[in-house]
Amino acid sequence: MSNLISCVSWVKRGVATRHPRKYVLDEHELERVTALARIELEDARQELERAHKAAQKMGKGAEGDEADDPGDTADEWIDEEDDAMVVDGDKDEKKPSVASGAKTDDLAEYHLDAYDDDVDDQGTGPFTDIKGLTFYRDNTEDPYITLKEEDDDERQDVEILPTDNLLVTAKTEDEISQLEIYIYDEAQENVYVHHDVMLPNFPLCLEWLDFPPASASSAAADGTAKRGNYVAVGTLDPEIEIWSLDVIESMYPDMVLGRPDKTAAHVPVPAGTGKKKRKKTKARPTSDTHHVDAVLSLSWNRTHRQMLASASADRTVKLWDLSRAPTADADGSGESAAAIRSFNFHKDKVQAVQWNDKEPTVLLSGSYDRTVRVFDSRAPDTGVGAVLGADVEALRWDPWEPHAFYVSLENGLVLNFDARTLPTDIKAASPSLFTISAHDGAASALDVSPLLRGCLVTGGTDKVVKVWNVDQSGGGKPSVSMVVSRDLDIGKVFSAVFSPDDPLTIAAAGSKAKLQIWDVGANPGARKTFASKLSEAGKVLKEKSGAGLVGLVSDDEESEGGGDEDES
Repeated sequence: MSNLISCVSWVKRGVATRHPRKYVLDEHELERVTALARIELEDARQELERAHKAAQKMGKGAEGDEADDPGDTADEWIDEEDDAMVVDGDKDEKKPSVASGAKTDDLAEYHLDAYDDDVDDQGTGPFTDIKGLTFYRDNTEDPYITLKEEDDDERQDVEILPTDNLLVTAKTEDEISQLEIYIYDEAQENVYVHHDVMLPNFPLCLEWLDFPPASASSAAADGTAKRGNYVAVGTLDPEIEIWSLDVIESMYPDMVLGRPDKTAAHVPVPAGTGKKKRKKTKARPTSDTHHVDAVLSLSWNRTHRQMLASASADRTVKLWDLSRAPTADADGSGESAAAIRSFNFHKDKVQAVQWNDKEPTVLLSGSYDRTVRVFDSRAPDTGVGAVLGADVEALRWDPWEPHAFYVSLENGLVLNFDARTLPTDIKAASPSLFTISAHDGAASALDVSPLLRGCLVTGGTDKVVKVWNVDQSGGGKPSVSMVVSRDLDIGKVFSAVFSPDDPLTIAAAGSKAKLQIWDVGANPGARKTFASKLSEAGKVLKEKSGAGLVGLVSDDEESEGGGDEDES
């Protein structure tokens, strides 16, 4: 598996907790994790006993009478050296007798029988009687020490300032998948890794949300928590994991959507057995309550904040209610978080899904069956759609035009549609409003600026990131022009996303497993092109020198550079 960053997600400034808390695996958290993970402790104990008995039998076969008795239980399986550790009160019972035996006379001169009784008279002084002293393992436990020890350096290392952005990346390197959470300080033009989270499988999509899931360990017990800082992760596994970004060193997600007990063995079983036969895989039956294949896209509803939509390789789109606590299974084997709705419009993998912020019940989906669908989640049968000329790579609603959306395709084109002009019959003609020939190869990344009208970014497998200006001031057909393009040295571009705080700042990543932050406003041509739109939006760009690139320099790059600083 190659090294890459598959997707990137921004977190708006001021959202993250200033001092993230460390993960604590206490009794309550252990119960929560046990319920979510369906860990059968009794089964684990029985497995341990069986393994121990098997080890005993193997030992007896190898060593004869020296091995332990196979009839011993796990409770009797203790370290032989434990007998050597005794408390003071047991010394008389454990003390070996030296009054008998062949070597008694040799040891008599040491008076070992009276060793414990030989106590000298204590002298006088302030430290002679120490029986009443109490010792504490940590100064924080001592009630007489009012100034507790606190590691200020460590506290400052994890501090997140209100002026900092968080960036979450889904990274796979050396066959290890993880979330890397970066801090981006725009004023200092500095970016660095704050903490990371291990993932169980290859990550495919990310979606930030501020709604605390019902089973979150960080949510208030009385349900009063209204806002949070979370990220939903879709992987090659059918389950969706939701992690808190305000907790570091996390071991388990705050919520798991799906049925890990039903899909733990979701890998297809080969149907063929011959060496020369091509092995075919058995299709997995779909379910209305959970995905049965990889999760390819996620979208959080910013109006109905408890709602999350997901698209999967199992050809379905599902809706999840994060306010619903996982319910107990009928067989008592654990708890499950089930989807509340499932839509089966597409005939192939559903690559992308997104809620419409202006019409919060409307969903847009795109598939490998070369179609897009627009439908109301309350009445999905009345949806509209369009047939495309290639597989869908990405799609976005235009935040400035409630009914308009963009679709990027595998053939490098980017299409713009008006949902009001699309037919209900998917086979009918549905031409786009305009088409952009964006990339030589797949247009794998797409985003529309939420702060600047008509500003579009695309990225492709041709390793280039491009910024576009869509001018609709003429009243007729929009005028589209490329403003600036650049190879950011990230390999094939898999993700390019606008900042929620800066109008011309883009985070991009790809097949080189590198994150680059590009301030397009540092380019004079871009500043000139977007000058009127920036003024209209009330945005003022700071004067910056250089190329506007901020990235994390790896150890290999530092060694290759030999300590010289090169301007990008």
